[in-house]
Amino acid sequence: MSSEPSTSTATLKRTLKPRWVFAIALGSAVGWGAFILPFDWLDAGGWGGTLLGFLIGGALIAVIGLSYGSVISALPVTGGGVAFALASLGRIHAFIAGWCLTLGYAGIVALNASAIALVFRMALPDLMMQVKLYSIAGWDIYLPEVIVSTLFLLVFAWINARGVELSGRLQFVACVVMLLAVAAILIAAVAHFASADTALPPAFPAEVSPIAAIATIVAFAPWAYVGFDNVPQTAGEFDFSPRKALALLLWGVVAATFIYMAMTVATAIAVGDQRALYADTAWPPAVAITEVAGPIGMILMLVAVSMGVVTGLNGFYVSTSRVLLTMGRAKMLPRVFAELHPRWNTPVIGIVFTTLICLVTPWFGRAALLWVVDMTSFGITVAYFYTCYCAFKLGRSGRLPGMSEAQSPTVGLQVIGLLGCAFAIGFMLLLLVPGSPGALGMPSLIALGAWVVAGAIFFILRRKTYFATPDAELHRSVFH
Repeated sequence: MSSEPSTSTATLKRTLKPRWVFAIALGSAVGWGAFILPFDWLDAGGWGGTLLGFLIGGALIAVIGLSYGSVISALPVTGGGVAFALASLGRIHAFIAGWCLTLGYAGIVALNASAIALVFRMALPDLMMQVKLYSIAGWDIYLPEVIVSTLFLLVFAWINARGVELSGRLQFVACVVMLLAVAAILIAAVAHFASADTALPPAFPAEVSPIAAIATIVAFAPWAYVGFDNVPQTAGEFDFSPRKALALLLWGVVAATFIYMAMTVATAIAVGDQRALYADTAWPPAVAITEVAGPIGMILMLVAVSMGVVTGLNGFYVSTSRVLLTMGRAKMLPRVFAELHPRWNTPVIGIVFTTLICLVTPWFGRAALLWVVDMTSFGITVAYFYTCYCAFKLGRSGRLPGMSEAQSPTVGLQVIGLLGCAFAIGFMLLLLVPGSPGALGMPSLIALGAWVVAGAIFFILRRKTYFATPDAELHRSVFH
């Protein structure tokens, strides 16, 4: 018998519309990096290597997305990543997936909150860089930045607590504004290139081979596209057929790839062969694009990066709370996480828990936070592997625990699932193998080790209650 009372069987409302789900996939996959890092990408990969790297990285992620879409169609449940691991490999792996996703997603919530403060620092440096508190890892922490990050965390916690209708509408509007701003930036840059005698920077860096340059950008893909996988966490709230999820996921990846490539092209045109002029500026892509497009260029960049950060903050709040809800229902976490707000019908405990964790982070500074967030890419690629393996099992047998009816086994899905598993393992190796283009630094590896140890301790503490739950009750709680 289980040592805890049965968890709540209340369900989330099925109100998520297709356009909101597309916005969750796109907005979560595109954050501050698309607008802050293109200058660094030109250094690392050149414009040719960067464009090819994102094409290849986007294609690899799309293969993983095929697995996600197939499994969502079979198991359209809340907290999909946890459910997929449970269905394919059992309880221990379900806990590992939940632990990886929870800390990974919460870490990105914290990162986006700090990115909001960074945007304010770049836009209003005289206001934001006052009342210096201290420095951590070479990063100066100012009181106004802590206040801004804290306010945004609280505001988006409130938005998510009120229901997915509000957060979904906000996500969609912000994504539309972001896409329009990126399109305007690209058009302005291309018009400048067509009308002025400008030279592009080198297509590939002189000091490395083209293959190495492309590989450096491909290694960035696990971090760049993290967030498209937010979609299965909300599958229990679709107000449409889950079969549509595959197209929504893939269009999200395509749109994200467009944004990354568009910002690379715009930055390459704006910088030209004058790299030294922008290397020491606070925000090289924005400064260069402002030179090309005038003050409207800076406005467009501020709008684009703000929408990218807001959609990431909102999307990962949604996903973290749904993963925590599912873990609570499965008794991997205390049963309070399984409860829904009596009025708003939202996983408010998960939202509050995420907020409390993230409210600590503005006080540690962005440099220290990046150590933690860098290693979360590894945790999310673990979830990629579980989903792709689940797709392989679905293709082989045509049935998974929790499915309402079996489907015909397909060799194609088995191949897609195995390819996705291979790509996920490749992404993990890029992060872990010393000397690889995406290798984690020592601070991030230490944070990853601490994360694993903390997960092992928590699993030991919850193991008795978790394993005491009968299979029928566990499946009913997770696959309901």
